[in-house]
Amino acid sequence: MLWQPSPQRISESELYRFMQAISKNLDNPITNYQQLHEFSVKHSETFWAYLIDYFELVVEGNKEPINTDRGFSRYGWFPQLTLNYAQNLMKTREADKTVLVSLRENGDRQAFTAKELQQQVAHFQQAIKPYIEADDVLACFMPNIAETAVAMLATTALGGVFTSTSCDFGIEGVTDRFGQSKPKVLVACAAYQYNGKTHDCLPKIQQIVDNIPTIEKVFIVDFVGEKTDISHIANAQWWDCRSTPSSELSVTYVMRKFSDPLYIMYSSGTTGKPKCIVHSVGGVLLQHVKELGLHSDFSATKNMMFFTTCGWMMWNWQISALFFGGTVTLYEGSPAYPSIQQFVSLIDAEKLSHFGTSPKFLKALEDQCLENPTLLESINLDSLQVILSTGSPLLPEQYDFVYGKIKQDVLLASISGGTDIIGCFFLGNPILPVYRGELQCKGLGMDVACLNEAGEEVVGQEGELVCKQSFPSRPIYFLGDEDGHKIHEAYFNHYPDLWYHGDFIQLTAHGGAIFFGRSDATLNPGGVRIGTSEIYRQTETLSYIEDSVCVGKQADGDVDVVLFVKLKLGEVLSDERVSEIKALIKSNTTPRHVPKYIRAVNDIPYTRSGKKIELAVSRLVNGKAITNQEAIANPESLSQYESIL
Repeated sequence: MLWQPSPQRISESELYRFMQAISKNLDNPITNYQQLHEFSVKHSETFWAYLIDYFELVVEGNKEPINTDRGFSRYGWFPQLTLNYAQNLMKTREADKTVLVSLRENGDRQAFTAKELQQQVAHFQQAIKPYIEADDVLACFMPNIAETAVAMLATTALGGVFTSTSCDFGIEGVTDRFGQSKPKVLVACAAYQYNGKTHDCLPKIQQIVDNIPTIEKVFIVDFVGEKTDISHIANAQWWDCRSTPSSELSVTYVMRKFSDPLYIMYSSGTTGKPKCIVHSVGGVLLQHVKELGLHSDFSATKNMMFFTTCGWMMWNWQISALFFGGTVTLYEGSPAYPSIQQFVSLIDAEKLSHFGTSPKFLKALEDQCLENPTLLESINLDSLQVILSTGSPLLPEQYDFVYGKIKQDVLLASISGGTDIIGCFFLGNPILPVYRGELQCKGLGMDVACLNEAGEEVVGQEGELVCKQSFPSRPIYFLGDEDGHKIHEAYFNHYPDLWYHGDFIQLTAHGGAIFFGRSDATLNPGGVRIGTSEIYRQTETLSYIEDSVCVGKQADGDVDVVLFVKLKLGEVLSDERVSEIKALIKSNTTPRHVPKYIRAVNDIPYTRSGKKIELAVSRLVNGKAITNQEAIANPESLSQYESIL
């Protein structure tokens, strides 16, 4: 156990207050989280309905029936309820309270009070009203700045559907996504800055507009203050949130069914065109309010910044924090520019209570601290209460780094779920301890289990993550999947009537979980299943290795474990080091974990949201093609894998 909340912190948490409130209606009061979770899945409908009342969601209609979905056959949550997502995020509150801050790597800062945000949304809404009605799609090809949030709120307030990608995507990647979602309006940035460099997007915007015939209007955001000629882009005009609207307008809110579409999200698409996953108005709101308010303990007095792009579901997740009336801080740019120290210092400068990041960033920070042991000494982090981490499994040693070098009294919440559910199956908990290498708990209302190869529920053994009951943030459908075949193949083809998530996990005696990576990348040498994170845990300790990726190569009916390592500058993979790596893995895991091949590579492929792409490497070493490289942040890294063995 690395951290335990104080009695005061427990009693002041929203989760504790929720537990007390729900107990008043029960014959047997709930006294701990395990009991609360058991109640939330045993009485699932009662739990989700109570959440609506507890957090005072703005809804109309009857909550009964709560769920007509028996199993996962179809989406059936709250069929008699209507609501508006944007209205709930901008509920009446202190007009002069800062609710949105937009930061850029060059030091630029914009802040919006609740009233100012309302006015920006109202004015942009006027501009898109001729094009956006209920179910119409607005797409953002944007960096993580205020205009992206305003565009989303204006669209969803009108009952429209919002979708986005980050503006570092190539033309093909954007066309593959937006070409399927068929937006009527495109919001795009003329340029963006990353790592001190400005990247011109206008040529890409023109081609995107030419490629997608459904686009009727284009709004171009002036990111760097240099408005150039955009007359060559059909139906385009400039727009930004840097000026105060000249007149006051009211935001129009169109009520939507709980199950109506809100967001179109995209699978990574590394082996073909991305799947277009459609999520519901009510399901997203209810799931996010639960995860942010109860599990993350976010409230009106707090400030959250999650380092993300607009192409990752964590952008959608973070923006839902506006519901609570606290501050949502957006950051656009590289966390290493001008220095990683300056990026971390934003926690103090903005008085962040919640800092969201990834294992990849924490590893980079740890490496910097090894080179410069005094790097964090000038940063006090007094305001920091919660560190959120996702994107890949957080290694046990990274827990040590957080509590040993960053801050001792902080809730380190490693969270895991995905774009598929636009939320989490496992996440943080302000009333429970943090154990080294473990995600703290199952999410409330999420009836998750771990199944071994015989399909039996197990604890303390490795297996597949499944969910046994429906939940509000399950997708309502995939685009272009009229008969439901694709969605069935994605989630329900492995186990009848169970949601199969594709994660390889182990439930712990504490009620938490250890994640070993994606099960589709699980190694099976000699028929024994191995999680790749077990191998990464060893390579992370070697000073000459910067990064690594481990995959299985099919060989004579068995699997050879292959480890690719990216060495630090100036280092060489000698025979002695190959032997050292193998010996380390063998001594700390099992002989079956030891790679048959260890090869040096120039780079490791990652998705644009910072996830290591084992599947792409696996396909290449097994002679299979990768049909869509647009989802990969560094596709040039792949060429070496095809011939290296």
